[in-house]
Order: sequence, then structure tokens, then C-alpha cells
Amino acid sequence: MVIKSTTMAAEPSSRLLFIDNLRTGLITLVVLHHVAVVYGAFTPFYYVEPPINLAMLVFGLTNQSWFMGALFLLSGYFTPGSFERKGPNSFLKDRLLRLGIPLIIFIFVLSPVASIGYWQMPASLTGITSPLTWKAYPHLLGMGPLWFATMLLIFDFGYAAWRKLTKNRTSYSMSQSSLPSYLLIGSFILALALLSYLVRIVVPMGKEVLDFPTLCYLPQYFSLFVLGILASRHNWFRALPSSLGLVGFVIALVTGVLLFPLAFSGHLFWLKLTPAVANFAGKGQWQSAVYALWDSTFAVGMCLGVITLFHRFFSGQGKFGRFLSQHSYTVYIIHTPIVVFLAIAVKGIDLESLLKFGMAAVIAVPTCFVAAYIVRKIPLASRIL
Repeated sequence: MVIKSTTMAAEPSSRLLFIDNLRTGLITLVVLHHVAVVYGAFTPFYYVEPPINLAMLVFGLTNQSWFMGALFLLSGYFTPGSFERKGPNSFLKDRLLRLGIPLIIFIFVLSPVASIGYWQMPASLTGITSPLTWKAYPHLLGMGPLWFATMLLIFDFGYAAWRKLTKNRTSYSMSQSSLPSYLLIGSFILALALLSYLVRIVVPMGKEVLDFPTLCYLPQYFSLFVLGILASRHNWFRALPSSLGLVGFVIALVTGVLLFPLAFSGHLFWLKLTPAVANFAGKGQWQSAVYALWDSTFAVGMCLGVITLFHRFFSGQGKFGRFLSQHSYTVYIIHTPIVVFLAIAVKGIDLESLLKFGMAAVIAVPTCFVAAYIVRKIPLASRIL
């Protein structure tokens, strides 16, 4: 069955404001994700307050299953048009400017600053017994969340190389075409789940490789980036019908209710922290296969759902929405030390983890956008950010 669009194609030159709004929403979710990590989501970070909180852990795992893949999907969508407008040399220079410079700044400045958080945690948790000095500086360098910029640079250079190898035979033209069938979407999900399961035998979840914290999701990141390129060529984001988005949300919900608890705990409809929970991470366990099927289905379902949702209900952009959109990328770059120092500032407040997460989240998100506004006022910063 081929899914037919009920939406007329917009002019290629029109800006996709709903995608700008979606990207803002995803980056806001990244900030909330890292706030949740602080308060018990059991993921290595620059500052955490144990113990593990089940709600924060589930929230973090749910986010991880799709939101970075969605950002790669959106990045892939805008890649062909950018390449065509700028040409290969200017395209790569622009990518190095907008991705490479923030990456360098994070590695050499923001990561060491955020790493101060390690010294604010108990020594029993970190193993750190010596005071913080400049001698520690080389050990504090790292990509942190800017691993996304690194991987996107690799994908962009790969795209440019592919265009050169094909001698630009696939020149960019936005055309309306039939959307993928449900059968094709289902086949994509199964193939992604199988490949993810196999990768996680070697690189289980939680294993950091070359400073990439989630390399186990590489099949998802790469395939959604490529899918974004295809979606751009065929104008799919504008054409997706609301019915397909509704189906996406439904399958995300159903698999979340059925498959996630089964992978997480080994039992249907049961979420409990036990030693067996680690089985979903990989290493060939059957729970890992179920988890790979869940997060692959959930990722595709959520991507379909949020694109159609934002297209229908958030396709406009007022002054406030434009402000958020203009500063969201900067928020992504600078939010980590802000979250860390905010958490340190309120660590003396005695609240249950969920309440403290809510309090910190309400403060962190607007603080990040205000800080981003200030950063973009620095001379030449707006050219990069």
C-alpha cells in the first residue's frame, strides 16, 4: 500500500517554519534530558545526584531512543539544498565553521568548565581525592554533547564525497512523489532493529567509544540522516498526511507499553530496577533484541508523529518562536555547564528527585536561552551560531 499525500506541495523556496519549531523543541528536550541525568537517570555526566530514580531513568531511555536520531533526520533534510546553493567547497567550509568551531570551543573551554562538577560530587562516587588544579586540565577535555557536531561533520563530508564520486548526477531538485508504503516503513524498522541489535553485541549501550557516548545508535543516526536526504529530494516533510503521523504515535505508544517493559525487566507490564535490567543494553541478550525492536519502532513512529504534529499545529512563528529558533543551536552548545552549575547551586535544597528535576528544569531552560542570546551578541558569533 502506497501512502498518498493529502497535502499540496509548498514552494521549494518557502522556509519550513514547523521544522524550525520542531528543532527548537528537540533541543529543549536535550536540555531536559541532561537535567534528568543529574537527578537519577544513571548515565555518566559532569555532575549527578544519586541514587537512580526509575522515572528519570525511563525518561532518559525514552529520549535517547529517538531525539538525537530525529536531529540527524532534520540535518539530513537540509543537506542537499545547502550543498546545491553553496557548492561543495563553500558547503564544507560552512560546515567546518558552524560545527567545527563550536566543537573546538566545547572541547577546550566548556568541557573543562563543566568538569568542575566532578569535584562537587562525593569522592566515594567519583574516586577523586585530590584538589582541582591546572594539572587536571588535559584530562578534562572532551566532546561532551558536541559529539553530535563531530558525527554530523563526518556525515556531511561523506555526503560531499558521495556527490563527487557520482559526479553530481543526483543534482538537487525538490519534487512531489508518492510517500513510502507502510510495508516499506515496516521493513525499514525491522532492518534498523536487526542492525542495531548486531552492533550492540560489540558496542553495548553505555559503552563509550572514542568519546562517542552512544555509538550503539550509529545505525539509527546514519539511516535517519540518509532518510532525511531522501525526504528532502521528494518533499516528504511537507507531504506527510496527518493519518500517517497518527499511526506513528500509535505504534510508538503500543510498543512503549508492550516491548519496553519486556526488554527492561524481562516481563510484560513490569518496570522494576533489578540486576537483570542491564540485559537490554546488548551483548546478544534476548532483551537486547526486544529493546532494539522497541527503540527502532519508537524512533520511526515518533519522527512521523512529531513532523506531522508540528506541520499541522506549529507551522507559524511569531516573534517569540523566531527568538527560540534563532538561539536553539547556541543553547545546544552551551547548555551543559549551565545545567551543571545550576544543579550545584541547588544541591543543598532537600527535595525528592522528581520535584527537584521539575524545579531545575523550569530554571534551566529559560536560563539557557537567555545565555544563548548574550553569547550571540559577541562580535562574529552570530555568523557561526
